[in-house]
Amino acid sequence: MVLVGLTGGVATGKSTVARLFKHCGAVIIDADELARDVVQPGRPAWREIVSLFGKGILNTDRTLNRQALGTLVFADTYKLRRLEHIIHPRVARQQITLAKDAGQKDPRAVVIYDVPLLFEAGIDKRVDKIIVITADRETQIARLKKRNGLTRAEALRRIKNQMPLARKREHADYVLDGRLDPTSLAAQVSMIFQELHSRMPSDKKPEKEAHLRDT
Repeated sequence: MVLVGLTGGVATGKSTVARLFKHCGAVIIDADELARDVVQPGRPAWREIVSLFGKGILNTDRTLNRQALGTLVFADTYKLRRLEHIIHPRVARQQITLAKDAGQKDPRAVVIYDVPLLFEAGIDKRVDKIIVITADRETQIARLKKRNGLTRAEALRRIKNQMPLARKREHADYVLDGRLDPTSLAAQVSMIFQELHSRMPSDKKPEKEAHLRDT
């Protein structure tokens, strides 16, 4: 099994690339999905977050209002780090379990861990390869305004709360441009997937057994 960290800046196109890898046959683990799971109402992380930020960040069904919480933490680095301290360890435990399960089911699986804060959370130290998705800042801002309804100032705060893309590129094994047209992006993803898969040991018979078969 090969565990690949898929990261980049906010709104650079990570989710699109993850879907393309899934189409190629990779196993996808989505950090955002895990984060939503660990903060379901009544769970330990949910209780800690409500205790820290108050009930004003809850929807009527007691789920977290992600937009309200985001407005609070992205305007205050200290609050953001406290939130990450609650969520990240729990997400990490789930990711490790899911990756092990994937490896047991298929020892030659290509597992893609889609995680925005790969470097910031130190996850880069426990993956085999790193793929960084890039886009220029204006593209990121435009996507955040359209996707999340953010103002330009809010979008910039979210971008600046992450490690600069230039630094992430320096540590990448592969770099993909998230602005590419779908066909070109799919072709590059397919090429990377095949390369990752081909570098894993093939399922060969032991040499002695092969010799006996030939005699």
